[in-house]
Amino acid sequence: MNKKTLSITLLVLAGLFQFSYSPPEEGMFPLSEIHKLDLKKAGLKIDQNEVYNPNGISLVDALVNVGGCTGSFVSNDGLIITNHHCAFSAVQLASTPEHDYLNNGFVANGREQEIEAKGLTCRITDSYEDVSDKVLGAVAQVQDPASRLQLINNVMKNIVIEAEKKDPSIKAEVSEMFIGKSYVLFRYKTIQDVRLVYVPNRKIGEYGGETDNWVWPRHTGDFSFMRAYVSKDGKPAKYSKNNVPYTPKKFLKVNPNGTNEEDFVFILGYPGKTFRHRPAEFIDYQQKYLLPYVSELYDFQNTTMENVGKRDKITELKLATRIKRNANVMKNYRGKLKGIKGIDLVAQKRQEDASLAQFINNNVDVKAQYGNLMTDIDQLYKQINGDAYRDMWLTQIYTSTSLLNVSKQINTFKTELESQPTAQKEAYFNSNIDKLKQALIVVYDAFDIDVDRRIFKKMMADAAVFTSNQRISAVDKITSKGTNSNAMIDDFINDAFGLSKLKDKNYVFNNILKSSKSIIDYNDGLLLFEKDITKQIAELKPEKDLRDGVLNKLMGDYVNVKEKFLQKGFIPDANSTLRLTYGHVRGYSPADASYMAPYTSIKGIIEKGATGNPEFEYPAQIKTIWEAKDFGPFAKKELNDVPVAFLYNMDTTGGNSGSPIMNAYGELIGVNFDRAYEATINDYAWNESYSRSIGVDIRYVLWVAAKIDHADFLLKEMGVNL
Repeated sequence: MNKKTLSITLLVLAGLFQFSYSPPEEGMFPLSEIHKLDLKKAGLKIDQNEVYNPNGISLVDALVNVGGCTGSFVSNDGLIITNHHCAFSAVQLASTPEHDYLNNGFVANGREQEIEAKGLTCRITDSYEDVSDKVLGAVAQVQDPASRLQLINNVMKNIVIEAEKKDPSIKAEVSEMFIGKSYVLFRYKTIQDVRLVYVPNRKIGEYGGETDNWVWPRHTGDFSFMRAYVSKDGKPAKYSKNNVPYTPKKFLKVNPNGTNEEDFVFILGYPGKTFRHRPAEFIDYQQKYLLPYVSELYDFQNTTMENVGKRDKITELKLATRIKRNANVMKNYRGKLKGIKGIDLVAQKRQEDASLAQFINNNVDVKAQYGNLMTDIDQLYKQINGDAYRDMWLTQIYTSTSLLNVSKQINTFKTELESQPTAQKEAYFNSNIDKLKQALIVVYDAFDIDVDRRIFKKMMADAAVFTSNQRISAVDKITSKGTNSNAMIDDFINDAFGLSKLKDKNYVFNNILKSSKSIIDYNDGLLLFEKDITKQIAELKPEKDLRDGVLNKLMGDYVNVKEKFLQKGFIPDANSTLRLTYGHVRGYSPADASYMAPYTSIKGIIEKGATGNPEFEYPAQIKTIWEAKDFGPFAKKELNDVPVAFLYNMDTTGGNSGSPIMNAYGELIGVNFDRAYEATINDYAWNESYSRSIGVDIRYVLWVAAKIDHADFLLKEMGVNL
């Protein structure tokens, strides 16, 4: 780690993110802000430098970003704990009807039995550096919004190229901390060989299914274990039997005693995206357009996939990850909609913006610089809202229909291939064909033709009724051939899917992708349809670039003037960079005359199982062992039971899945995996009264590992004595 860079950067960023803090307050604090916090006063029992030390090893060094989630090292041999749902896709890819690890779980009793976690890598934050001056200095004299944003993106890319050239062992990334205002270069080490070690039975790891998703009380054993491997010389390397377990700089000590109510706790992790420093018009767009559109579309997709999945086990397994991801987003978006309406967030934001506008108009200097800000924001969102459905459709079409995704990737490859000089075509083909095949394998792994046909038909039917300013050219070309749009759509789908060779993966790989000539020569209705979509996206791009450029500048100005108005700075919105949040184990009251206690227990699993809901089925051993009161050392005295999950008032969002929950001594006492339904609104607004996150209690993790799956070797490796 570049300690000198970190020390200098810490001082630079200290002036960048000034803020006033008086707990309780929301906050996903960047590394640069941790030194400003009084964690001792909040309840931390160790030196604050043990949490993050820019000049030495600290708890931060035990953190990894794995598959878009967070994980943490819990042994000196690269053992990682994260969520069950974070390992879900890798477990699905490793499963077959004969070895159904997805449903039955998996335990590797020896290193040689550990399975490659396909598609997963581990990313470790190595260092960071403020580059705001470099980025913004390059555009100081640029007035055109689209040109300004393009130049910002180019400068960011060049900074990344320069950083990776300077140190080829790292992966660099410039993150926008405040849109249009501040930029930080992060350097990451990436471990490419990740293996599955222990995944509990799905009836434990996914207990409660969608019935309990985003809900409290919760009884999900949402945990899994993986291991990071590197080459014998300690360098990152692709999967190989010759690789050895990675030795982390730091790993977390597991405390099997767990927590008590009101205990101080904190999380380190990689939260995804939040949007708290946005104006009312942004929230209004989310409420009116994005959230309802996506949740309704995913509802249709999942109903379709669930029905088709009943056909056979292979199809069910193939569609499982996509269904799970859709369901998670769908329920989250509906929770956000409920939350936005419940606290009337749009009205709140409008009032804040009106006060901001008044402040601008009452201050001569501020008005001279920002006089048109609020009007410009309103005008921009009128444009965005005017063609929202077309833009959302174009965003969703490729993930909705697998064969259109295949078509896009083949068309893109063909376009690049055809643009090469004749003498270089073969070289381009040979250098890039394997990359294309790998990308297509991922798509085909979740492809089912019946699902594709039904979802594609819905997308086409939706587009056919868009208003005149939001038409989809490719769809209009089809529906204009007759007077009955639905009949024309049906005819096209029957012909296109019936004649296309793209539905046959083996034919695509063995024939179409066989040579540069065969891929150039092949064409069909789906490829032509996709070309029309690509053409329209290209035609719309200049306007989109202009809007994005205007938005980038306006949002930077919005935060600047808001800081002047409130006379304080803000913690940057989450952006998948390493953050800290802290709070206490605490219940809450979601409605009048109701209180949610902060712990659940195995007793609740048994109670829910008696309802007959198939999502509350659990392995029979749980009841047998529970009735025998065989809790080992993992019972909580006050419950006379093993605690399963618990609540805390920390500030989390997507990406915090798998984050280690630590006690006042920096010891692992749980794994974050969800939020209460009322807290799905956290992406837009946080409030101590309703914002509660959910973690699986380490005592349940250890109890399941020891008593249900007999994975005592894992406890031993983590230093836990039975």
